[in-house]
Amino acid sequence: MEPSKVKNQKKERVILKASYLLEKGLMETREIPPPELEDDKVLVNIKSVGICGSDLHYYQHGKIDKFVVEEPLILGHEASGVVHKVGNNVSKFSIGDRVAIEPGVPCGRCQYCRQGDYNLCPDMVFMATPPIDGAFQEIISHHPDFLFPLPENVSFEAGALVEPLAIALNIYQKANFSLGDRVLILGAGTVGQLTIQAFKDAGAEMIVATDIDDYSLEVALKSGADIAIHSKELSNKYDDYFDIVIEAAGVQETLLQTTSYVKPGGSVVLVGMAPESIMEYEIGKILNKELTIRGIFRYANEYPRGINMLKKGSIDFEPIITERYAFSEIEKAFSTLTDNPKNHIKAMVNFA
Repeated sequence: MEPSKVKNQKKERVILKASYLLEKGLMETREIPPPELEDDKVLVNIKSVGICGSDLHYYQHGKIDKFVVEEPLILGHEASGVVHKVGNNVSKFSIGDRVAIEPGVPCGRCQYCRQGDYNLCPDMVFMATPPIDGAFQEIISHHPDFLFPLPENVSFEAGALVEPLAIALNIYQKANFSLGDRVLILGAGTVGQLTIQAFKDAGAEMIVATDIDDYSLEVALKSGADIAIHSKELSNKYDDYFDIVIEAAGVQETLLQTTSYVKPGGSVVLVGMAPESIMEYEIGKILNKELTIRGIFRYANEYPRGINMLKKGSIDFEPIITERYAFSEIEKAFSTLTDNPKNHIKAMVNFA
């Protein structure tokens, strides 16, 4: 019998690249094999990834609260891409589909998942949260229920930034907003900028944004803020003035400002992640004003609405994207953002 030709046809081994955080301040691009295609998963070619504040925090400090980088970790969770392969049990996607990637996959069985608050799932598997790898790699495997089709008029960069937009939309949903409310946003980073746009689109009467960075204040005006001022320049004329105050900076000073500038019976929304787990707060004002205090942790069920807003042109990411890097420049991107933190809002990493 002639030797089988089949056994001599060796399948070509594809090598991909991924960027790992090895320890604080040190990243390295490595070659890795492609992920296995599971029957109930989808492989996605990554196209754009936003560098989030949490990515920078891991890079600079090696940890966030209880989450510590103990092994090499792939960062990045604001991502979009193109479907590369589809598992045998997946029918909702085809090769070539453009998708936004919701980075957290909950268990689907616990009390919080069943009631729709899956962002509170204790068994959430969230990209770029130790020990789960993120999107700074060429191909990822992901659950199809957390992939969302991107309309043709929505760019991959915008698709990646649906993730912070989802946080802004969750803020809006939880803020007890009414048409014509006056809103103060303390902190004009990416989430602050998108929160400005979300409340502007909803019909806020006045939006005031604060920050300590002049460039961020300039962008806040482009995002739709009526007034953008340095956080230290907020005067007592705004005492008891705002229906809603949103703390998006995660620092002690702005936390204390929330209860001064919100009106009696108003709402305070806390979204800024502080390095300290315990901070001072004015309980007397909370009680005397009968304030509603609401914490925000990620989002649930916001991706479809965010993508629809992008499709209609209700959200503009262009003022927010302040620099772009190729995937080959990712180490430069992180070092630049760390060494020169001013004049940056959102840096995008784009794959070929």
